[in-house]
Amino acid sequence: MFRSLSGLTTRGRCLLAAGVAAGLCAVVLNERDLLRVAVFVVALPLCVVALASASRMTISASRSLMTERVPVGAHGEVQLDIWRTGRMPAGDVLLEDGLPYTLGARPRFVVERLPAHRRPVPLRYPVQPTLRGVHRIGPLRATITDPFGLCEFDRDLVPHSRLVVVPRVTTLWGLPRGTGLGSGEDSNIRLHTGQGETDVVVRQYRQGDDLRKVHWRSTARRDEMMVRVEERPWHSGTTVLLDHRASAHRGSGAHSSLEWAVEFTASVCLHLNKTGQRVRLVSEHGRLLADAAQHGGPGSAGAVLDSLAAVQPAHERDIVLSADPAQGQELIAVLGSVGTESVHELTRHRARGTRSYAVLLDTAAWESGDGTADGDVAVGDTAALLRAAGWGVVVAKPGRSVPDVWAELCRTTAPGASLIGGGS
Repeated sequence: MFRSLSGLTTRGRCLLAAGVAAGLCAVVLNERDLLRVAVFVVALPLCVVALASASRMTISASRSLMTERVPVGAHGEVQLDIWRTGRMPAGDVLLEDGLPYTLGARPRFVVERLPAHRRPVPLRYPVQPTLRGVHRIGPLRATITDPFGLCEFDRDLVPHSRLVVVPRVTTLWGLPRGTGLGSGEDSNIRLHTGQGETDVVVRQYRQGDDLRKVHWRSTARRDEMMVRVEERPWHSGTTVLLDHRASAHRGSGAHSSLEWAVEFTASVCLHLNKTGQRVRLVSEHGRLLADAAQHGGPGSAGAVLDSLAAVQPAHERDIVLSADPAQGQELIAVLGSVGTESVHELTRHRARGTRSYAVLLDTAAWESGDGTADGDVAVGDTAALLRAAGWGVVVAKPGRSVPDVWAELCRTTAPGASLIGGGS
């Protein structure tokens, strides 16, 4: 009872206090008419409290997201359904859904009368995310008030829901010049360069086999004709490396260098996936974030986008690798501020002639906000070190768009390309 009385509004509490005071005065003055008025004044808020407290348990609601993933800057929609589950009518219902500020203004609705027979009242509101991430919507809270405004009760109708805000994806065209990206036998040979023959599968020669696939080393060892079944257990593929260290990026919010790097990475991964490539997404330490080949089909793009939506700044200061992050595949690295030691870590595990590309962000320009910071010297030194190691390098500034940087990367030939081209 006392818990229900806590739902009284200021008006209800004043009315209850006035009724109690009138009752005391009626007893002191021996005024029966005043006592009748006092009883009515006291009984009115108590009855309203009892009815409103009971009616709040007769409503239910549900929340549904119109789409599983919403890109940054796009429009999404959330639908709420509210209905009455009991015979007791509810008063005015104020609905308020919890919404992070990055998704837009917090929605509020007032439902004056709920229909009977469990007919739901549909309500919709838009969301326009400004920052990627995995966000929580809710809880949906209902505030029930009586027509007199004497009491109100809050109740959580729907718990939290999960909304994935994925990075913006830009349409790209073309592939890096002279690269082994693509499918077919020529691509397999190029990807196999420098990897040894540990993964070669051989079998006995059968009539009709291509003589160009004779494996002479196994033939000499076994003294019978052996042929190569396949040169690699997988076909062509590309590894995209995303450097998401907090110390390697500058800026804040949606305009930071990290968000630009995530958007560029998402666009490249989906572009390569559309061309039929096996795309692996790894962190700067070689940790696998997503492998489109494991999902295949339309779900592969969703796996990459979900991984990028959940990417948060890492606390490690330097890049430390124990093996080639691309596992012999071609590598496209999206890098922030990279020191000499980190460059050494990136290059020492890559075989000479293996195609490697780097998009190097001029993070000092992001920090200044106008793209005019004098960070070109440090970026130029890093770019020179990577080019000396056989990498194709493109420097990205905050004023440049994702398609422009990708187009320049497509025109850039990695110095190691001539080594592979000459051997094929």
